[in-house]
Amino acid sequence: MPVASPIERLVAEVLAELDRLGYAPTTQSLFRQFYRRLLRHTEAQGIPDYSVDVGRQFFEATYQCRCADLSPPIPARLVRPLQYLSALADYQLHGTLVRRHSRKLPTNALPEPLDTALAAFGAECARSGYSTRSARTRQDRVRTFLTYVAAQGVAVDEITPDVLSRYTATLANYHPKTASVMLSHLRTFLRYLHHTGRHRQDLSGAVLRLRAHRYERVPGTWPQDALPRLLAAVDRDSPTGKRDYAIVLIAARLGMRVGDITALTLSALDWHTKTITCAQHKTGRAVILPLLDDVGWAIIDYLKHGRPATRSPVLFLRHRAPFEPFAASTNLHNLLTTYVRRAGIAVPAGPHGMHALRHLLASTLLERAIPLPVIADILGHATTQSTHAYLHIDWVGLQRCALDPEEVFDHVAL
Repeated sequence: MPVASPIERLVAEVLAELDRLGYAPTTQSLFRQFYRRLLRHTEAQGIPDYSVDVGRQFFEATYQCRCADLSPPIPARLVRPLQYLSALADYQLHGTLVRRHSRKLPTNALPEPLDTALAAFGAECARSGYSTRSARTRQDRVRTFLTYVAAQGVAVDEITPDVLSRYTATLANYHPKTASVMLSHLRTFLRYLHHTGRHRQDLSGAVLRLRAHRYERVPGTWPQDALPRLLAAVDRDSPTGKRDYAIVLIAARLGMRVGDITALTLSALDWHTKTITCAQHKTGRAVILPLLDDVGWAIIDYLKHGRPATRSPVLFLRHRAPFEPFAASTNLHNLLTTYVRRAGIAVPAGPHGMHALRHLLASTLLERAIPLPVIADILGHATTQSTHAYLHIDWVGLQRCALDPEEVFDHVAL
C-alpha cells in the first residue's frame, strides 16, 4: 500500500474535521468530490505537496479564470470551489476550519457551556444599552472565536494566552480594521468572563492590539452612470420589481441605511409635507428627509400595485407568504447584486452592497459643492468626522488644493 503523500493526508484530515464539526452529509460529499478532482490533477502533474499556489493553479486550470481577476460579487459557480480551497489552506495553517460567516451557524453549533456563555454575553450587551443590531454583531464576532475554541476542544475556563495567539493568526486574511474590531469585541468578552467568574483571569490584556487607522482606506465609488443603469435593470412591471425599485431609489437618493429602509413604516411618510421621519437604528437620532418626487411616485406605485395585502405597518415586505417584514439582520445584498449583474455594471473594489449607494450619493453631493455639514445631515452622521472620509474621493476638490512645485521651490529659494 503506497504511503500517503502530504496532500492526501491534508485532504483526509479536512474531511475528518468536516465530519467532526457536524457538517451535513451532502456538504461533505461536495467537498469530497472536489478534492478527488484536485488529487487527480496533482497526481497528473507530479505534485506531492499542497500549497496555496498549487490550489490557485488547479483553480485557474479548471475554471479558466485567474484568481487575481476576481472581484465581488464572485460568480455563484466559483463560490464553493473557493470555499473548498480555503478549507485546505485554513487547516494547513491553523489546524482547524475557520468559519467566516458565523452568524449563519445554527444556534446549537457550539457546545452547551460555550453557547450559554455567549447567550449571557449577548444579554449583558443588551443591558448595557447596545442596540439590538450592535449586540448581535458583538455576539457574532465572539461566536467566531468560540467556534475556534470548540474546534480546539478547549473549555471556557481553559482559554489561555496561547489559544488567543493562535486564534489571532486565523484573522490574517481579514482587513486590518475588521480584525481590529473583532479583537476589540473579544477583549470585552474576556473581561465579561472574568467579572462573572467564568474564568479566573482577565485575559483581555493578552489579546493583540492592531493599529488600524479609522480612515486609512478611500471609500469606493461607482461610476456616475451606474445608478441610471441599475434602475433601468429593475422590472417595474412585477410587484417585486416595484418594491426593489423603490428600495434602491431610497438608498441612492436619500442615503438611508439598509436597516432604516427595511424598518420604515407607513406612518413615517407624510404626504402633506413631503417628508420622511424616522429614527436611525444605528445612532438613535431622529431624522427628517425630503420625500423627493421620484421616490414618492415609486412608493405610490408599490403601494397601489405591488405591496401584498397585509396589516403590517412596515412599508416594505417579503413577497412570499406570510408576507412579513424583512428580518432585522437583512442586508439586501442579493437584491442589489441581482440588478448589478443584470445591468452589467463593473463594481470597483470596496463596498459592493447597498451601502455603496450611500457612497455614490456622497460623491455626487461633493461634485455639486454641497457643504460637508449638509452632507453629514443627509447621510445621518452624528458628526462631520465620519463624513470627512468622503473628501478623499473628491478628485476635483483635491486638485484645487494641490500646490504648484515651481511656486514652492521659488519661495524656498527666496
